[in-house]
Amino acid sequence: MITPPAKRRKPGPALLAWYDAHRRDLPWRARPGERADPYAVWLSEIMLQQTAVATVKGYFEKFLSRWPTVEALAAAPIEEVLAAWAGLGYYARARNLHVVAARVARDYGGRFPESEAGLLALPGIGPYTAAAVAAIAFDQPCAAVDGNVERVITRLYAIETPARQAKPLIREKVEALLPPARAGDFAQALMDLGATVCTPRAPDCGVCPWSAGCAAFAAGKQEAYPAKGKKVEKPKRRGAIFILRRGEEALLSRRPEKGLFGGMSAFPSTPFARDVGPQEQLRHAPCAADWRALPQPVAHVFTHFALAATVFVAQAEGEAPLLPDCRWAARRNLDREGLPTLMRKAAVLAGLI
Repeated sequence: MITPPAKRRKPGPALLAWYDAHRRDLPWRARPGERADPYAVWLSEIMLQQTAVATVKGYFEKFLSRWPTVEALAAAPIEEVLAAWAGLGYYARARNLHVVAARVARDYGGRFPESEAGLLALPGIGPYTAAAVAAIAFDQPCAAVDGNVERVITRLYAIETPARQAKPLIREKVEALLPPARAGDFAQALMDLGATVCTPRAPDCGVCPWSAGCAAFAAGKQEAYPAKGKKVEKPKRRGAIFILRRGEEALLSRRPEKGLFGGMSAFPSTPFARDVGPQEQLRHAPCAADWRALPQPVAHVFTHFALAATVFVAQAEGEAPLLPDCRWAARRNLDREGLPTLMRKAAVLAGLI
């Protein structure tokens, strides 16, 4: 490992000065001199898990407008929260969001715990989110390490170990860099540095406040970091989605509370927890009908697998018995049903949307 130059020993002031001049204007961020709203910080951090800033902005603003306080979110029906979340993916986040809101409103008088440990005790809040909320909302000296921060630190110290294995070391390095004041600004500055300057490709080292002490820059090997681990290909699964129409209505089902798309409205489908080949798919249809497979399947990539789902369409015949938890929904209202992205793709393919 290359040792960074001595100039890097007190990098905090340089980074904060850069942040004061170049901070991103984000809807959940407090203006200079203002106190951050813990509810807004927590809401944004949950949304930003596995989701890009550009995508989150619109969702965050709609959520905050509709549910401006944690008490308001706690009082909302879970179905409405899930519908508003539709399109963001990783729907367990929305369910945990609602659970945490209820707990904070009920058990904490509407006030979030201020410590990293207290936040970690809440569902859906892991080490990064707990550290980020504690630092940004409460100015606690915590090491909030996301992907952007990992990239900055592995380059700064030329850490050869792949980031997944180097997480404890990266956190240790961030903790050593924490300034005595402005912990929240420092956390956000480090994230901004990675997002706008120390980018994955073609980092703009000429404007970086830390370039003089960066080991990767000194070696001319910025893009060699973070070191890449062995890429594991996601398993591929097959399945089917069933779109049954009755005039200008389509059949929707309510997904089980636990599992993929938990508690959401969706078209009936095969299980997605395993591969379901063509010979088995029609066994999972919601009723007997003249099912026709569309020629093009819909493809979707989940966290742990990639799915190719055949879309079957049919017209309802008479009063065919349906599976439990099914209901008819007006075609014109499908946009307001909060369909998961996969189901929306199927609706578009079938010409419903």
